[in-house]
Amino acid sequence: MTELTKTTVHVFRHGEVFNPTKILYGRLPDFHLSELGHQMAKAAAQALSGRDVTHVVASPLERAQETAAPISAEFELETATDVRLIESANFFEGKRVSVGDGAFSNPRHWWVLRDPITPSWGEAYLAIAQRMFEALQAARVAAEGHEAVCVSHQLPIWTLRRYVEGKRLWHDPRKRQCGLASLTSFRFEGSKVVGIDYTEPAAHLVALSATAKTAKGA
Repeated sequence: MTELTKTTVHVFRHGEVFNPTKILYGRLPDFHLSELGHQMAKAAAQALSGRDVTHVVASPLERAQETAAPISAEFELETATDVRLIESANFFEGKRVSVGDGAFSNPRHWWVLRDPITPSWGEAYLAIAQRMFEALQAARVAAEGHEAVCVSHQLPIWTLRRYVEGKRLWHDPRKRQCGLASLTSFRFEGSKVVGIDYTEPAAHLVALSATAKTAKGA
């Protein structure tokens, strides 16, 4: 019996973004990594050092391309771009959505929130899942027998994971396991996913930043 080729595709959420106005930036251009975000990207590159990465691909948005840069440099690769890895479309793009003072509190917007299952306020979960799965398989083919890194965004990554695991796609956003600069790694045998691993190589940076902000506030 022929042994199936083993390939791993790491789907990496970008690092922290500089967003002083705290809007939902979505697919808007010119949103770049913060200083901490760049440190997160470097931490991920270091965590992957020594792995058999032969392909790096990213969403076209600046924050994803900037996150991919140190990973590509680590393995002396060019960063490919795949639009299927892009952030999900969202009606509230460009608006503040924080509790109490955001767009959600405006009655004129409530009609957009009428259907949480599709959802009504943005790109359908199924459409996100299908394009992300296509991108995942394309990366697997590009790195067959080795490892690939795909840099994407939180909602697309979490939707992809739930799709592969056969779970319903609508969910509570507060329960996503997809932290900043986290790696959701899909292990393949042939074209079939046989396992999913999750790691947060930049978790220590997030903790240090949170401690520093708390101390500053004090």
